[in-house]
Amino acid sequence: MKIILSNRMDAFQPSIFSELAQYKKKKLAEGYPIIDLSIGSPDLAPPSFITKTLAEEVLKDDQYGYSLTGTNHFNHAVSSFYKRNYHVDLENDQEVLLLMGSQDGLVHFPMAFANPGDIILVPDPGYTAYAAGIAMAGAKSYFMPLKKENQFLPDLSLIPDEIAEKAKMMILNFPGNPVPALASKEYFAQVVQFAKKHNILVLHDFAYSELYFEGNKPVSFLSVNGAKDIGVEMSSFSKNYHMAGSRIGYLAGNKEIVGAMNQLKSNLDYGVFLPIQKAAIRALEEGEEFCRNSRAIYQERRDVLISGLKEIGWDIMKPDAGMFIWAEIPKGWTSLEFTYALINEANVVVTPGHAFGPNGEGYVRIALVQDANILKEVISAIKRANIIKKRM
Repeated sequence: MKIILSNRMDAFQPSIFSELAQYKKKKLAEGYPIIDLSIGSPDLAPPSFITKTLAEEVLKDDQYGYSLTGTNHFNHAVSSFYKRNYHVDLENDQEVLLLMGSQDGLVHFPMAFANPGDIILVPDPGYTAYAAGIAMAGAKSYFMPLKKENQFLPDLSLIPDEIAEKAKMMILNFPGNPVPALASKEYFAQVVQFAKKHNILVLHDFAYSELYFEGNKPVSFLSVNGAKDIGVEMSSFSKNYHMAGSRIGYLAGNKEIVGAMNQLKSNLDYGVFLPIQKAAIRALEEGEEFCRNSRAIYQERRDVLISGLKEIGWDIMKPDAGMFIWAEIPKGWTSLEFTYALINEANVVVTPGHAFGPNGEGYVRIALVQDANILKEVISAIKRANIIKKRM
């Protein structure tokens, strides 16, 4: 039998991530001591009150039915969290929606609101799930460049009027992945004004909301006047509470947008395992101290890596939030060349910036997913390989 793929599959060719994973596997098989800083998967465990809740709940016979959607308790926990942390009022039953992780929401979101050929405004560089969701909907991306000279915020004034008038949606992400930039309330107010003028729906990806340093608490898009009129916010428990494998998140904001996603999701899945929902509720209700401690660990890792690399000649911008460093590479390399040089000569895996969009060229993304002592080994390995000054 001849297997013929759909035309849609043309948008899902093997990625640089698959290529790097295979190359890393090969190097490990050859005995090289590879240190992987390419994937943003937390290496730390969730807090004990989360694991204890899971352990207790999975032993209960009545927890194995379909949840279908978020429980009333889960929705209430999300709305209470927003009221407590961002002074945002949410209606439990109409403005909060359970997701099977934010990846699930991000990929399916365009399918609820965009038709084939519609324009979606996306950050460039941006998280790869945005492109996947846009491809699934048959829509078209319009890249909003994230430039150092603009503090890595999209310059809305550069979007042509004819594009803005045709655009169906805008996706934003602060703190971002791969670029860990922060947006101010003033910037979000500009976004609201722009979106209302051009009738554009706004999705703010807030997956790293609890990972910030030195008191630079990220702004919730929903806390800005008028944001709920045109937009929603999506968040996750993967990075904030180290529950990456548990696959749970939520969408919050405009009730019509949330309702449409609920309609779509009700045809796609049967909800999240109830014990995981209960663990997530505990995270929202009791996770403040854990998040504070987690931030301290990530901040130490950031400082160790930034200061150590600076000492060997690689001066990198220090991020105010997130679990990544967006590192401008030395002159004379492409992002891909530099990435393979790090693997081959220093046994360190990072992600080349071009994997996240055209404006990612000239950068690599480094994930802070190893202990500070291992990061010191990374610095020593790069120093020994003399990669930084090799083409200068």
